[in-house]
Amino acid sequence: MPRVSEEYLAGKRKEIIDAAHRVCLRKPVSMVTMTDIINETGMAQGNIYRYYTDLDDIFSAMIIDMRESYSIIEETDRIFENVGREPVEVIMGKIFDMLAEKMEEQLMDIQKINFDLSVMAINDPVRTAKIMGGLKSEGNLEHLVNRTCELLGKAAATGNLHPREPIEDIIRFLSSSYSGIQMNCIISACYSQSPMAGYEPRKLFGTLKQTMLYLLGV
Repeated sequence: MPRVSEEYLAGKRKEIIDAAHRVCLRKPVSMVTMTDIINETGMAQGNIYRYYTDLDDIFSAMIIDMRESYSIIEETDRIFENVGREPVEVIMGKIFDMLAEKMEEQLMDIQKINFDLSVMAINDPVRTAKIMGGLKSEGNLEHLVNRTCELLGKAAATGNLHPREPIEDIIRFLSSSYSGIQMNCIISACYSQSPMAGYEPRKLFGTLKQTMLYLLGV
């Protein structure tokens, strides 16, 4: 039997997770089945299981691939390189501009899938923990929150900020607001004729920026 190269195996794995990605854009993640992915790839069922143990194993690999393909970590770090040379409000402005731009670009792609995973975490936390348990890399939002928390903590300690609420609470507010903007913008994009229509990432992140600056005492 001829030896199969690692490049070939990697290509097959990528083919499967790309198929899963396409299916997840058409259906809620929690409703995707292995049959959906088999049909999308055109592979035989036995071939799929040569590369992944089950559906959740495919989802884990898909999330890792999305984190690499849609990473904002380098861009985030470039913004934070200017800490000390630029005022905190300028740094925060660049962060929110970046978030608005990425959400506009990825709204019905990675943002939609991430939102579906959040819903799954509410309805099926055990399964979600299994999917996320194999992820070793730091997520985009996790990295951004960690860097922002570090920045604000140092600025408050040196007297450059005078936060109106504890920094930890402000960071939690930021994370919660991001999730809310994501959810409402996705619903608005899906149901343009509904009362939820009209939500736009750039406007919402602009308002969030002003709110954050007020909370930080800038």
